[in-house]
Amino acid sequence: MSRILLVDDDAALCDLIAQRLARRGLEVVHRSAPLEALELLTHGDFDVVVTDVNMPGMNGIALCERISTNHPDLPVIVITAFGDLSTAIAAIRVGAHDFLNKPFEIEELLLRLDRACRHRALRAEVQRLREVVAGSDASAELLGESAAMRKLRDLLARIASAEAPVLITGETGTGKELVARHLHARSRRREAPFVVVDCGAIPHALLESELFGHVRGAFTDARVDRRGLFLEADGGTLFLDEIGELPLELQPKLLRVLQERVVRPVGSNAQQAFDVRMIAATNRDLPAMVDEGRFRQDLFFRLEVLHVALPPLRSRGQDVLPLAQHFLSHFAARSGRPVKGLSGPVAERLVAYAWPGNVRELQNCIERAVAVADYADLVVDDLPERIRSYRSDDVIVSTRDPAELVPVEEVERRYILKVLEAVGGRKTDAARILGLDRKTLYRKLERYAARERDADPEPR
Repeated sequence: MSRILLVDDDAALCDLIAQRLARRGLEVVHRSAPLEALELLTHGDFDVVVTDVNMPGMNGIALCERISTNHPDLPVIVITAFGDLSTAIAAIRVGAHDFLNKPFEIEELLLRLDRACRHRALRAEVQRLREVVAGSDASAELLGESAAMRKLRDLLARIASAEAPVLITGETGTGKELVARHLHARSRRREAPFVVVDCGAIPHALLESELFGHVRGAFTDARVDRRGLFLEADGGTLFLDEIGELPLELQPKLLRVLQERVVRPVGSNAQQAFDVRMIAATNRDLPAMVDEGRFRQDLFFRLEVLHVALPPLRSRGQDVLPLAQHFLSHFAARSGRPVKGLSGPVAERLVAYAWPGNVRELQNCIERAVAVADYADLVVDDLPERIRSYRSDDVIVSTRDPAELVPVEEVERRYILKVLEAVGGRKTDAARILGLDRKTLYRKLERYAARERDADPEPR
């Protein structure tokens, strides 16, 4: 329950406001004299102060200034006479959080109080995050206290020492390579190499040679023998990133290598044994690719002995600010800029944004903000335009007009498409959330697509 301190020399008005706010779940304490209010603040804990301007002994502007000096984290709302712009400006200059014109509706006061309480809570959280990050390892991995991150850390702790292959899935920017390195660093292979192969970045014609090696003369420009990356990673961990981009013709060769634990370099008849732990990662929907014939089912099963699914940042709301503060401290230290933390309005924008690029987008956003910041705390103008102007596209339908109501099938269609959007288009994840098998989901999506084509025929 939020506690409000109301300061006004009109006792009857204070009683009325207190009664109406109490019905909304707020606790209101009121004082008729500013000095009494200041004395109360030295002993009591309040979330917001609401003060009138015209009072005997000390006016509301002077009271606001005293509170801002002695209790800088306590927001003050100043009540001004209707249209008195000069008073409102004076209040803001001495540190008022907001002002309210007389006469006012109780709903308007409630709106301002709610905004002030959220502002104070965000400031407190930002201060807590500064202290937490300052006292933690600057290179801390997998930061976050959301339920999704606690579950992820627990899973990683249980499988880090295992030797079985691991498949890491998740949207772009969720930290798949970070998780792979985390597993390697906590395995018995930690002193051996950690070798990364980006299957999407190497031309298909060269990928076989990169993985398995080649001998001199195996093809044009093969002037010397070359050890493949399987042998380079011997004793350690081989991380195949973007495994969904692996060419179909190369997949049976990779499967045989994983099963037999030997490689044969291109152009050679000799086989060489190796010992690596295999970790693969993808942002693709591999089960769907298997159904479509674009990824071998036997290879998928070989890679997915252990499965780690990384949650998108939008499902880790309470982790956004700790991550932002962590990145801010890192980039401020690296660049030597005197940036310390996040302002309340910046925190609000960061929490509200959907982060389609996940943690990587947040990291880039904070790096950019630190680079252009002029103050100790980041302000809204330091953020990229897409975040400053973001408005949620969530749609809430509420109507009592029967003409606007839709059939259950249409409700299902909208919900399925919303779930599919939320998981980045991965049909396997969407089917799991919806409690459907993939084939049922595919049939529904095909029916929706056919309905759209019938509703919007091509012009003749």
